[in-house]
Amino acid sequence: MPQFKEVSKQSGLHPKPAGLVLQYGTAGFRTNAKQLDHIMFRMGLLATLRSKKTKATIGVMVTASHNPEEDNGVKLVDPMGEMVTPTWEGYATQLANAEQEDLLAALQDIIKKEAINMSQEANVFVGKDTRSSSASLSQAVLDGVSALGGHSKDYGLVTTPQLHYMVCCQNTQCKYGEATVEGYYKKLCQAFIQLTKNPCTFYCVGVDHLTVDGANGIGALKVREMESHLKRELHISLFNDGSKGKLNHQCGADFVKVQQKPPTGIKMNPGERCCSFDGDADRIVYYYADSEGQFHLLDGDKIATLISTFLKELLTQAGLDLEIAVVQTAYANGSSTNYLEDTMKVIVRCTKTGVKHLHHAAQEFDIGVYFEANGHGTVLFSKAAEEKIQRLAENSSINDERKRAALLLQNTVNVINQTVGDAISDMLLIEAILAIKGMTIQQWDAIYSDLPNRQLKVKVSDRRVIDTTDAERRAVSPAGLQEAIDSLVKNYREARSFVRPSGTEDVVRVYAEAETQESADALAHDVSLAVYRLAGGVGGEPKPLH
Repeated sequence: MPQFKEVSKQSGLHPKPAGLVLQYGTAGFRTNAKQLDHIMFRMGLLATLRSKKTKATIGVMVTASHNPEEDNGVKLVDPMGEMVTPTWEGYATQLANAEQEDLLAALQDIIKKEAINMSQEANVFVGKDTRSSSASLSQAVLDGVSALGGHSKDYGLVTTPQLHYMVCCQNTQCKYGEATVEGYYKKLCQAFIQLTKNPCTFYCVGVDHLTVDGANGIGALKVREMESHLKRELHISLFNDGSKGKLNHQCGADFVKVQQKPPTGIKMNPGERCCSFDGDADRIVYYYADSEGQFHLLDGDKIATLISTFLKELLTQAGLDLEIAVVQTAYANGSSTNYLEDTMKVIVRCTKTGVKHLHHAAQEFDIGVYFEANGHGTVLFSKAAEEKIQRLAENSSINDERKRAALLLQNTVNVINQTVGDAISDMLLIEAILAIKGMTIQQWDAIYSDLPNRQLKVKVSDRRVIDTTDAERRAVSPAGLQEAIDSLVKNYREARSFVRPSGTEDVVRVYAEAETQESADALAHDVSLAVYRLAGGVGGEPKPLH
């Protein structure tokens, strides 16, 4: 096959360091940028095969999200803008780890297993973030695509969610939107402007100012580009815009969530809304300082609650009988789950940790809202739900209240990027909801109070000793561990705790929540000791926190 000649020739320019083994995980490949050139070339090859197999356009995004600047990474995007399937994640690992002389055999193995027609045309969209290593690495992807005779479109600097969006637009023949960055801004901003043009939005409560921390990454560039499309409907002050700071260094959504404090380089006035994106703009968290200067974080749980409450109210006003659910993981704060189930009467579904599990579960409902606590999430609408909303919005014989609700729902659908968590889209949706409801960030924060919680890690000799069930909320092995956790939980009020093996290192993650911070800390320590003793802890026994 003439293509393989070209692959042989080109792969020599992107050699694999002998013995290097990398795993394609939830976030694709991610490691120090110096080790990734061969991986990028090979992901260009794989994306071309995937495109031939699906007869659709595939995306390849070069980014390491919230990792430090010296790292980089790559992930593949499937035809509807979703993550690539588990089987193909396996192929990615196989192809990445094939030694130089075995590369062609590994390619042929995939072609055979998947019965790929090599004469089928292939199309691949490529995007990259602002890291200094991204330019040469994305070129390696493009080399891989051309080596197998695929066509590529290089979108250059885009956020991860923007590339997912482009892929989905292309494969729906532009029914989802126009596959350009300009088209993305137009669709989202027009919907935002429609949402907020109702009488008495924004200016009644004076909440038209938002401080944004761009994590010194691609999100900052794209917010700047988008501003003109917002027609002054939202006043944004952008900090950590990449002009002087280092990507993700003491800033960004991950830093704020983990450290529970504002990023450096941001000026916070009491009661003013602030939000942080992560490095590739697929996560967002909100926060503010109260009049005493106390920091308050509104994470993915708070965001999911705001959005699902808003949607539930609109469905009621519109008289639409659609099933809405919120999908959470075991890490969701117990208070949010109680509020959604008991007060809002919304279905709550719990899944294993990892965006693909949440996305999959959300697809089972008319409207599925999912957010991880870290601020990664979106809303999915079934085709039937979208059609019902559309029909109602176009129905001229309904009363004003139903009409208004239907139009708000229609614009809400359009402001959301349903392909993946998107900080820009989520920000516009949250801003619109606060404006429509005339809510301050303090009022939003007060919907429910988080139960105090604590997360700890216990080093073990082999993390596979721990096996879980019930969406990771209960341990099946080692023997006796779950019974120990159950009896420890009984010692505290409003308490729960669970343990799960890390996906990346030999540690067991412990989560505990209880009525007071002291109780949560004590319970987390008690459970850590149980894990250490029953699951082969290494190093010294976990020490109490106080």
